[in-house]
Amino acid sequence: MGFRCGIVGLPNVGKSTLFNALTETQAAQAANYPFCTIEPNVGQVGVPDPRLDKLAEIAGSAKIIPTQLSFVDIAGLVRGASKGEGLGNQFLGNIREVDAVVHVLRCFENDDIQHVDNKVDPIADAETVETELLLSDLESLEKRVPAAQKKAAQGDKESKIVASVLGQALELLRDGKPARLTEPKDEDEARVFAQAQLLTAKPVLYVCNVEEEAAAEGNEFSARVFEKAKAEGATAVIVSAAIESELVGMDLEERMVFLEEMGLHETGLARIIRAGYDLLGLLTFFTVGPKEARAWTVHKGAKAPEAAGEIHSDMQRGFIRAETIAFDDYVSLGGETAAKDAGKLRQEGKEYLVHDGDVMHFKFNV
Repeated sequence: MGFRCGIVGLPNVGKSTLFNALTETQAAQAANYPFCTIEPNVGQVGVPDPRLDKLAEIAGSAKIIPTQLSFVDIAGLVRGASKGEGLGNQFLGNIREVDAVVHVLRCFENDDIQHVDNKVDPIADAETVETELLLSDLESLEKRVPAAQKKAAQGDKESKIVASVLGQALELLRDGKPARLTEPKDEDEARVFAQAQLLTAKPVLYVCNVEEEAAAEGNEFSARVFEKAKAEGATAVIVSAAIESELVGMDLEERMVFLEEMGLHETGLARIIRAGYDLLGLLTFFTVGPKEARAWTVHKGAKAPEAAGEIHSDMQRGFIRAETIAFDDYVSLGGETAAKDAGKLRQEGKEYLVHDGDVMHFKFNV
């Protein structure tokens, strides 16, 4: 299952610098002028999870394979993008293809780095991007909803669903609110809403890019962003792209010493990755053996056959049962054999809801 987080923001806020550090590559050229990024760069990033290392240690696994997220570095946006200004159409199209939006906001002063509006105001920057996404959605629904309402009045069942859920979204947009606040009343409305691919329906993570000195506690700019996120029920994290860039190329021991000197306990990128994972409503289950310990990703609410399908479609198609051990039991008892002897290995059927941290083995027959 592939999950893509699109990194967006105005030009020169640190998106490409952050992407380079995030993926530990120089795939995204970083330069002090707008539209340095034109074609979106994509990087795969392992989700940090110390549980996986612990499981591998207990099982003596030869390989450790973390679950992954894709991060997409998308071109900087300017006002008028919804009308095609700058790289607007391409920008909006790229956002439509991602599962969540990581919105990088400049929260630092630096006269040597040009700001597109010649001032540092992360709230105004956020509103610029949000307005363009909102205007694009508004234009789409103001055409679609009246047409659906007309067909609904003639008795068309599908059009009634479209008119109901997208009509609700349209009212939110007209009030200047994102479509993600829409509340589908049933599975049919949820399906139609998802198919609409509205830009403002994407979950959003605000990333406050601060100067090195503010990496631990933030600053007045990031404090304002956190207030905005709290008011919206959104999430925000503090990162110094400059620090993250310095960490690239260091070994683990060097990193830990450097972070300690900066008053940090972990990298900002680890916070972004975990927050992105949570933002998408994902959970992790594990498969563990002598060859490998591996983390897998499913949506919260996934049942055992769906988890099996992440490994191989045949496992889902021929699913019989899942042998499951809770992570805490696996660790405290010292592995699969001891957990089984203690009665902690459960046989779960097709209706079992996967829990975060489950260690699973699937029985199937095709």
